[in-house]
Amino acid sequence: MDDLISEARDAAGRDTAGRRSLSIVVPVYNEAGVLPQLHRRLIAVLEALPYDVEIVYVDDGSRDDSCQVIESFRAADPRVALLRLSRNFGKEAAMTAGFDHAGGDAVIIIDADLQDPPELIPELIGPWAEGRAEVVNAQRRSRAGETWLKRTSAAAFYRLMEKVGRAPMPRDVGDFRLLSRVAVEDLNRLREQHRFMKGLFAWIGHRQISVPYDRDPRHAGTSKWNFIKLWSFSIEGITSFTTVPLKVATYVGLLVAVLALAFGLSIIYDTLVHGSAVPGYPSLMVVVLFLGGVQLTTIGILGEYVGRISDETKGRPLYLIQERLPATAGRPGDKPSG
Repeated sequence: MDDLISEARDAAGRDTAGRRSLSIVVPVYNEAGVLPQLHRRLIAVLEALPYDVEIVYVDDGSRDDSCQVIESFRAADPRVALLRLSRNFGKEAAMTAGFDHAGGDAVIIIDADLQDPPELIPELIGPWAEGRAEVVNAQRRSRAGETWLKRTSAAAFYRLMEKVGRAPMPRDVGDFRLLSRVAVEDLNRLREQHRFMKGLFAWIGHRQISVPYDRDPRHAGTSKWNFIKLWSFSIEGITSFTTVPLKVATYVGLLVAVLALAFGLSIIYDTLVHGSAVPGYPSLMVVVLFLGGVQLTTIGILGEYVGRISDETKGRPLYLIQERLPATAGRPGDKPSG
């Protein structure tokens, strides 16, 4: 780690009088058990870096003692800021709140569960400090502590989005990454309600570099993502960044129409040429149920897109803040709270 910190310091090319600033954004939801260890490791890394630093914890409506733990960090360290949302708006909204309020020349987003090691931060800083990238992604080389099903489904999802997304997502890259001030400002201009941040990170473009790492198992607590939530998250990503499902529904409809026409012609042929009796109840039920299933599936796909259009037209804020406690030292700037 010392070598990485030294490289980041040299790459920055600035003395303490003119050094740049860094914001760390940590979305938090019921992570009281892991926050002390996370904060200790963050501080150990950040203390050795040649940057003015703020750590922005975003409490996304936690029901445990997460907020109180963060307040204790802030009482001991003036570089800590706390954004307390009025309820649980979801991780994507919490990350958005953090980006809105982070004022650093570069902003790093990291989960609170310690699966993403804070010790990788100097390696993320290097390409940005050298001017080689505006976005530095942490790319998972392995995913310790996760089930075979979760690893396989995640790999399939990333590869699907790489093929069908309008802005192809890098494989095996989560939310852990660094964004330059230019990239953050561009990201903050995107205010859609249904936020799939991994897709938005890819959509803004800019020069991007990926840094491989091995993901650790959770340090404490349990994952907030069950199969249903992961499935919904996948639907969110697909419908937010591609219209392929609508095209597939169209092609399936055309295929069914062609098959139905061919089946009808075959019945006419058999009846006129061979005198075969017209198939009765079983074949009729199969056709009706098949067509009904296709129609309901197509309506469901349309409903997903129409529902998103409805949400966008309402113009509701992405999140609401119940309490904002800014950092009182090392604050690299101030951002609006909307």
